[in-house]
Amino acid sequence: MSDQTDERPALPTGTATRTGTGTSTSPGTATSPGTAADTRPGPGTSTSPGTATGTRTGPGTAAGTWTGTGTSAGTSTASGPGSRTGTGTSTVSGPGSRTGPGTSTGPGPGTWTGAMSAGPGPGTVTGIRTGPGRGTGPGTATGTRTGTGTSAGTSTVSGPGSRTGPGTSTGPGPGTWTGAAMSTGPGPGTSTGPGAAPATRTPAPAPAHRAWPVPLVAPRPLAEARLWPRSFADRLTTPLPGLRQYARLAREGAFRPDTEGLRGIPDLPYEPGPLPPPRAGTVGVTWAGHASWVLRLGGLTVLTDPVWSRRIIATPARMTPVGVRWQDLPPVDAVVISHNHYDHLDAPTLRRLPRHTALFVPAGLGRWCRRRGFTRVTELDWWEAAELDGVRFDFVPAHHWSKRSLFDTCRSLWGGWVLTDTRDAARKKVYFAGDTGYGHWFGEIGRRHPGIDLALLPIGAYAPRWWLHDVHADPEEAVQACLDLGAHRMAPMHWATFVLSAEPVMEPLLRVRAAWDRAGLPRETLWDLPIGASRTL
Repeated sequence: MSDQTDERPALPTGTATRTGTGTSTSPGTATSPGTAADTRPGPGTSTSPGTATGTRTGPGTAAGTWTGTGTSAGTSTASGPGSRTGTGTSTVSGPGSRTGPGTSTGPGPGTWTGAMSAGPGPGTVTGIRTGPGRGTGPGTATGTRTGTGTSAGTSTVSGPGSRTGPGTSTGPGPGTWTGAAMSTGPGPGTSTGPGAAPATRTPAPAPAHRAWPVPLVAPRPLAEARLWPRSFADRLTTPLPGLRQYARLAREGAFRPDTEGLRGIPDLPYEPGPLPPPRAGTVGVTWAGHASWVLRLGGLTVLTDPVWSRRIIATPARMTPVGVRWQDLPPVDAVVISHNHYDHLDAPTLRRLPRHTALFVPAGLGRWCRRRGFTRVTELDWWEAAELDGVRFDFVPAHHWSKRSLFDTCRSLWGGWVLTDTRDAARKKVYFAGDTGYGHWFGEIGRRHPGIDLALLPIGAYAPRWWLHDVHADPEEAVQACLDLGAHRMAPMHWATFVLSAEPVMEPLLRVRAAWDRAGLPRETLWDLPIGASRTL
């Protein structure tokens, strides 16, 4: 079993190193008390005639200039107070600072849009690079950073590769970045500039480029008998809440929307219609409600987290009916389960299925399914895959957890699924996120599975934020996750069905539409379907 965890090696204190065959010249220094490290491994690492110079000073300061025509590939990290890693949100404090994801997208020229602020105080530059693709092709992306004596002039990124790491600091005069794909390795992005530029990145390092795609693993046998560890708690992105958090939740009573928030129930979109007919080379999706979808691809009918019950444990009855009547379903070929929470793994619904139905489940959940008579249960770990009749099922990580009783916390794994029609020349892909918070895994999923055609992403059950931030993405985070994935389209889910949290019931839809518009993304690529509605690729 592969044990993919989100652990990072400890970084040395007061050092700045660069591995490979390139040269590192003065004034490359690192001074205490800051911690700064810069490691760039990977194919074609630090090849001459590339030159690396820079200075790292102060608490958590990461600064330096990387120039030359060589390739500087791999992971660049600077750790410590105000450290900078990954390609998430960056903040550079000081005159003319810049915040925002800095996503570089599109195979052609991209433009940096957003407000720019100059002046001696902390200003901000925000923006997103938009376009039909994500960080591929020979396009050029340019942007200007202004400020009093800091990062003035034009910053240009050119070459056949892509640029990662949104926050760049290139000194008091004009600076140009040239060469073949500077800093496009499989790790996080870059922090540059000849002066001190402390920066922090939140919420997580996530590579947004497409350099060096990871070869997919060979499919594992179907219904393979496997042994798993007793616990998957080491896969948690953040610690689970403790007694103090539970006490606060009980004290505040923020379990459900208030009366005003429930007034929107009659407005929840519900428009059931016929299922799209299966056609070669197409993918049909129908939203049955919550995280339940009817997917038709590669000649198969696949259900995701099927919940056809009117009520689940410890939750009020459904606000909207199921979008597809059970008797209207075609024969179900396969079911994918994201994790074992009751709103995603519904025993009464699974009992309606023939026991020979193929089930694809997270590691550790197979025993639960086999005890209920299912004979074709395939358990997978993160980054593993199996294949059924030309459709590939890849199990990918999520920022979540598992629990079904008092004594089985994290005894089974959790995650999402990438379904690929391998018989189609276009190899259409659908990503089903299941239940997840926002974090670094989205960028890694997009790197390993480039060209996702449709991302089914959760947008609800997020309030109060202090309680649910780690495990449930909010609408704005879902849009950012779609960008991190490099997905061409997004279909929202995990809202309008069960009352699981405190936000007003119509708020997720309104917020995701506003976030999509702010990101400058084409409206037709947001598939905000009513429950029961369908769309076809």
